[in-house]
Amino acid sequence: MSITELGPTRSGPAPGGGGEPAVRAAGLVKTFGGHRAVDGIDLEVRPGEIFGVLGPNGAGKTTTLRMLATLLKIDAGRAEIFGVDVAGNPHVIRQLVGVTGQYASVDENLTARENLYLFSRLQGIGAPRARRIAAELLAQFGLEDAAGKPISQFSGGMRRRLDLAASLITRPPLIFLDEPTTGLDPRTRGQMWDTIRGLVAGGCTVLLTTQYLDEADQLADRVAVIDHGRKVAEGTPDELKTAVGNSALQLMLAEPGEVPAAVEVVRRVLGTDPIVSPEQGRLNVALDQADLAADVLIALRTAGVSISSVSVAKPSLDEVFLALTGHETDGDRGTGTQEDR
Repeated sequence: MSITELGPTRSGPAPGGGGEPAVRAAGLVKTFGGHRAVDGIDLEVRPGEIFGVLGPNGAGKTTTLRMLATLLKIDAGRAEIFGVDVAGNPHVIRQLVGVTGQYASVDENLTARENLYLFSRLQGIGAPRARRIAAELLAQFGLEDAAGKPISQFSGGMRRRLDLAASLITRPPLIFLDEPTTGLDPRTRGQMWDTIRGLVAGGCTVLLTTQYLDEADQLADRVAVIDHGRKVAEGTPDELKTAVGNSALQLMLAEPGEVPAAVEVVRRVLGTDPIVSPEQGRLNVALDQADLAADVLIALRTAGVSISSVSVAKPSLDEVFLALTGHETDGDRGTGTQEDR
């Protein structure tokens, strides 16, 4: 059975039928002790889209998602899911939302089939239907051959797929995915991306948190960039890239100590400052026109600044994030802990 065939089906009026956003949040705040983990974040997610929340460890991504999912109390601000108030109607919200975190919530000592059956029964589903749902989800996520294996024998990718399957037992119209591909190899990440696209094709709305720039670029219809608990930008990936420039000149200097001189040259030629990467000696220069790259290179050569490599390309979300925050995400430098996010 395909993902689209197993799309969300609910009795009664479809959530969002009155035109409400899937998620509307205004001024969300969460404080832990003296630390303001989420500091006035606004979000609006449209039905049927993949909305990405992009940021590094500690940005407040997971905390924001957990408030929306009723797993954490909202300290200030307001949030609605399909027009339903999150703080005032938590039991209703939990029927509208499926949540998949970074770490599988399944029982290690049970098989995949037993886990899905157990979760179904815990949600009030009768035994015959629970068995049927387990079989359908195992087929949907390509886990039929492993259905009788204990979870302790599963790979990371298989665990992640099973956890996502468990979140779909009640066919919720809205799925929260909290860094669903963290720690997965490239091939398995690609498979998860296909699965997520299939969920949306089947009628779901997806709110995805990630620290991977390429993941946001590949999957998200729109992206909110957050840093230190605040939203610093929002738009489609292309809109965010265009805000940085139509093209990006990427330079690697032969001598990292010449960065200040190179910055001064770029400032003089273009009237703007380049983005200085944490990687020693690397600069990213936003260009309104690609042919301005020649002017910059000639000026650098005249100033005696040596360049070891150069390229001109459309800006990536890496350049966007650097421009907005002054630092990179840390998706390639370990995952931290869930509470850090």
